Amino acid sequence: MTELIAAQVLPDTKGYFGEFGGSFIPPQLQEIMDEITAEYLKFKDDKEFQDELHYLYKHFVGRPSPIFFAENLTKKVGGAKIYFKREDLNHTGAHKINHCLGEAMLAKRMGKKKIIAETGAGQHGVALATAAAQYELECDIYMGEVDIYKERPNVLRMKALGANVIPVTVGAKTLKEAVDVAFQAYLQDPVTQLYAIGSVVGPHPFPMMVRDFQSIVGIEAKEQFFEMTGKLPDNLVACVGGGSNSLGLFSNFLEDLDVNIYGVEPAGLSFKTGEHASTLTYGTPGVIHGFRCYLLQDENGEPGPVYSVASGLDYPGVGPQHSYLKDIKRVKYETCSDHEAISAFFELSKIEGIIPALESAHAVAYAMKLAQTLSAEDTILVNLSGRGDKDIDFVFEKYGKQFGVEV
Repeated sequence: MTELIAAQVLPDTKGYFGEFGGSFIPPQLQEIMDEITAEYLKFKDDKEFQDELHYLYKHFVGRPSPIFFAENLTKKVGGAKIYFKREDLNHTGAHKINHCLGEAMLAKRMGKKKIIAETGAGQHGVALATAAAQYELECDIYMGEVDIYKERPNVLRMKALGANVIPVTVGAKTLKEAVDVAFQAYLQDPVTQLYAIGSVVGPHPFPMMVRDFQSIVGIEAKEQFFEMTGKLPDNLVACVGGGSNSLGLFSNFLEDLDVNIYGVEPAGLSFKTGEHASTLTYGTPGVIHGFRCYLLQDENGEPGPVYSVASGLDYPGVGPQHSYLKDIKRVKYETCSDHEAISAFFELSKIEGIIPALESAHAVAYAMKLAQTLSAEDTILVNLSGRGDKDIDFVFEKYGKQFGVEV
């Protein structure tokens, strides 16, 4: 129990969750990070800051997001009852807006002129561009060329919102490279701009800060689910790339030991090197982008190649708190293949009228498998982290014929 209580209050003052986290960055940038940490801790419990944030959550984002009992899917799958926390119904279409508004508010109060970030699936980019518009900040979004092709609807949304979308053409041209290039841009001017990291990753204080902003998901879910069913969910399920949507849901249930918690990583095409991004399943401790975590590495200890059909999940690292939760065995990390995720994408769309993001479809697919191993008295709450509007063109072009839904 001591470790579980620690999981609620970590990181420590140096940004560590056990052996994971920290801040592995140049001294000049560390000074900037220390300033960000001090400013965030000042505003974290500031009533005016929190009142403004929750006003926007309610009147701009549309929170609280509802919980929905997927009765049709439950009947078809059999076994446990499946519920969804509908983060896909948020303004901008995903959970990302929760922390982007907080980061933009912090940047404005610190006197920054610009916010910059990476994006994979584009949901963080869209949410940050939205927050930048709300707070009259310039916004640069770095996005790999591969993801620009896959996520064209979100690219257009970012541009419509006034953001500069900067193609990343190095390496695999996906999320990891977008982070690399965005960090380089940030190092050139860390004074007038804020790097609004898109997940619970990066140097301290970002894993803590993004988790705190996302914790609204779990806070709402616990109250809503109890009101709906008279008890807590027996099982929680969420996809894990960097890990922000999952920690948002999990963080408020860590001490509820009767609640089983599952994080679902992308198994991609196979478990061969470069064909998956199952970091917690196959990675080893290492350092990436200024923090220590479980990491998929090559023979030289450098971040290895990764792949997922879901652009938001193809990252070789993972949040340090997830790494810690794996080690203390509070969360069980499972995997889901591309094929399983695409199948769940179409199944949920046809059975419930909900088109999930490809990232979220990984969690849906695992929940469907898990439900069949449980009784009808059991319950599963899935964090439906985003909607699939952004993926629909790519999915139909690449998988439509295979799944019998050609245009």
